[in-house]
Amino acid sequence: MHGDKLTLGRPRGIGAFTLIELLLVVAIIALIGGLGGGMYAGSYRRLLVERTARQFLLHARYARIMAIEQGRPYELHLDAENRGFALMTAQADPQTTESESVVVRDYYAKPVAFEGDVRFEDVRILTQASEQTSDVGAGQRIVFLPNGSAESAVVQIGDGKTHYTIAVVASTGKATLRRGAAGEMQMAVIDLDER
Repeated sequence: MHGDKLTLGRPRGIGAFTLIELLLVVAIIALIGGLGGGMYAGSYRRLLVERTARQFLLHARYARIMAIEQGRPYELHLDAENRGFALMTAQADPQTTESESVVVRDYYAKPVAFEGDVRFEDVRILTQASEQTSDVGAGQRIVFLPNGSAESAVVQIGDGKTHYTIAVVASTGKATLRRGAAGEMQMAVIDLDER
């Protein structure tokens, strides 16, 4: 052992991490995971609002088609307690032959219950009697008639941060969806016979 010195500590060539380095890596991963989780929660809430608005749009379009096809009115009922909506129609009871209102439950339309903070934020319906109603908690309905027309309506669905607006045109019964608040969107009854 000529000049060889005894060295204490890590042998050369073997890489290892210290406890401080490991804790630093774990802290960075936790920080990135926390940021990603917050972004995920916000995205999930936005998707809930968008999905609910699209379901409302599809229910309105389906109500128009079924009213024309079946030759009887269909109604899109907005829950009085702001918890969801359902499509309804009148059907004759085979035993009593009296008409009763039933909820439509088929492949294309089922009652929708709101999830999370999603709710009706603004509802304006111009009824056939030309009176405008705008009380969100009144258990309102949009009627679609067999001739293809409907009650004019503007419905805003949102969660306080994200908003979608569905508009139903009275003369054609057609519904459209746009992102954003209803704001001052105008409702009008269009007279197709007017020159």
